[in-house]
Amino acid sequence: MENKKKIWVWCGGMTAGIVVCLCVWGILQHHTQAQEEKAEPARTNYYTNVLATPPLPDSLTFCGENVPLDDPMVRESLDRELTAVCYQHSTTLLCLKRAGRWFPTLEKILKEDGVPEDIKYLCVAESSLSNAISPAKAVGFWQFLESTAKLYGLTVNDEVDERYHVEKCTHAACKYLKTSKNSLGSWALAAASYNMGEGGVRKNVNNQSQNEYWNLYFNPETARYVYRILAYKLLFENPSTYGVRLNESDKYAPYEYEEITVTASVPSWYTFCQEHDMTYKEFKELNPWVRSTKLTVAAGKSYTIKKMTKKKK
Repeated sequence: MENKKKIWVWCGGMTAGIVVCLCVWGILQHHTQAQEEKAEPARTNYYTNVLATPPLPDSLTFCGENVPLDDPMVRESLDRELTAVCYQHSTTLLCLKRAGRWFPTLEKILKEDGVPEDIKYLCVAESSLSNAISPAKAVGFWQFLESTAKLYGLTVNDEVDERYHVEKCTHAACKYLKTSKNSLGSWALAAASYNMGEGGVRKNVNNQSQNEYWNLYFNPETARYVYRILAYKLLFENPSTYGVRLNESDKYAPYEYEEITVTASVPSWYTFCQEHDMTYKEFKELNPWVRSTKLTVAAGKSYTIKKMTKKKK
């Protein structure tokens, strides 16, 4: 009998221990579940922010011209390019940063030349605001081929390539676009001609009996081109809408520089830099249109060299 009592006591103790363990486990599980439920909205929001459809506006203009977003094909084409621009993160972020440096220059020249400010987004689409070189050998911010550059007054030779000169090639791009707009009738078609040439656009206009970009069937690149420009416009003008986190201080500041007029040939740019208290790196960064270590200056000709303004200590 005594042994039976001991067994019952032992079993009772075990049962109580199990009950206590189960209670503790239950409390821990409840706490863990509560923590997970509390954290779940944050995870949900995080993943929603990482992959989400960029919102399209109800209305949109390009250079003052209406974009017919009520047309499903137009809306879908814009959605495609906006999605691409929003999710090519490194390129888009660098474009936003470079805009701090280059948009003031572009805007000033566009205004001087009577070209709508929206055209600056064409430059973004062309080169990501950099002196890029395409597989077809188009060069610079505005991606001029050598033949077209010369046609619009830019110098291209072994010593000088003004396709790398931001100010001069912007003026040249303005001339091209204004001529195309006057010929084709709209800025959207002028922008399309920048991609495929005015002759190519006019051929499509005549063959299809349509005079609006939005109604024309183009090759895939030109068909996407103006929509890509519009996508950059939407993103740059509404950064918070598209999840951009970028402070003004994160953008690259415009260069502060002074100018040196060169009226005589320069035997060595290395020596020139030493004489003018500037590094060769600084010289090349501010004057990328210089393509040789020397410069031949013809009689009556002059060039302007930028030199970084020295900050006072």
